[in-house]
Amino acid sequence: MADLALPDALAEVAGIGFEWEWDEEADEARGIDFEPYDRFEAPERTAWWLRLWTGNPEVDGREFRFFGTTGGGGYAGFWLVRPGAAVSEQPVVYLGSEGERGVIARDLGDLLWLFAAGLGPAEAFGDPGCAAEPNEGFRAIAEHHAPGGRRSPAEIVEAARAEFPHFPDVIDAMCR
Repeated sequence: MADLALPDALAEVAGIGFEWEWDEEADEARGIDFEPYDRFEAPERTAWWLRLWTGNPEVDGREFRFFGTTGGGGYAGFWLVRPGAAVSEQPVVYLGSEGERGVIARDLGDLLWLFAAGLGPAEAFGDPGCAAEPNEGFRAIAEHHAPGGRRSPAEIVEAARAEFPHFPDVIDAMCR
């Protein structure tokens, strides 16, 4: 069986958790819409979900390690595309419930800084330049595990997409 333990930094983030609420008065969401798992999703569950998402009964999802979901059903995880690299050094991807797909961070360190800036995977995918409420707890984790990696969310997402521009095509090729 695969090792399903999260990297320490991601486990620390999951330990803090995310807050999200709908502000009726302002007619807007506040917080980060993300629910991290306490461990990586089991490979058989990843295969099941990816088959549903792509409509392709032949995909097995072994190139992904999903670690959380959004309230709307989007998934976030590592894309195991760098041979021999640790999972924390792999790019982070977002697969949304409406077919959205993209790389949002070059590695776990970049993802930690997105969290610190107040963005979750869906927010980073949708609008990395949006105004968000920074999270001091996540900032402390990012400074500890990814010192010197602080950049704006837009810069983080732009660098990830520049390094992996073909990710949407990889996913499109899986779809039936």
